[in-house]
Amino acid sequence: MFHYIVAYYLMFGVLAIVGGVIGFVKAQSKASLIAGGISGLLLIVGAVLIANGSLTAGLILSQAISLILALRFVPAFLKTRGWMPSGMMSILSVIGVAVGLTALIR
Repeated sequence: MFHYIVAYYLMFGVLAIVGGVIGFVKAQSKASLIAGGISGLLLIVGAVLIANGSLTAGLILSQAISLILALRFVPAFLKTRGWMPSGMMSILSVIGVAVGLTALIR
């Protein structure tokens, strides 16, 4: 039933890690590497928790990370209108919050 949620948070986690690596390679930003790695790993942990039956814990973790990322990237996107990385991460984060809320309400 929650396979699409697991798949979404896994994909989001991988993209966050890849984005952190790209930020490091392009701008030598250790902060991007660390933040992308940690947030991506936590999103993947949330997906694994959901897949293994710890629905509430996985959703809360994944939603919290999505919300934190949204609070970071949405204002940056609104200011710069740049699609990479702030636009992409804004969209993924807002969807992550919405997916989690929808699942918790059900």
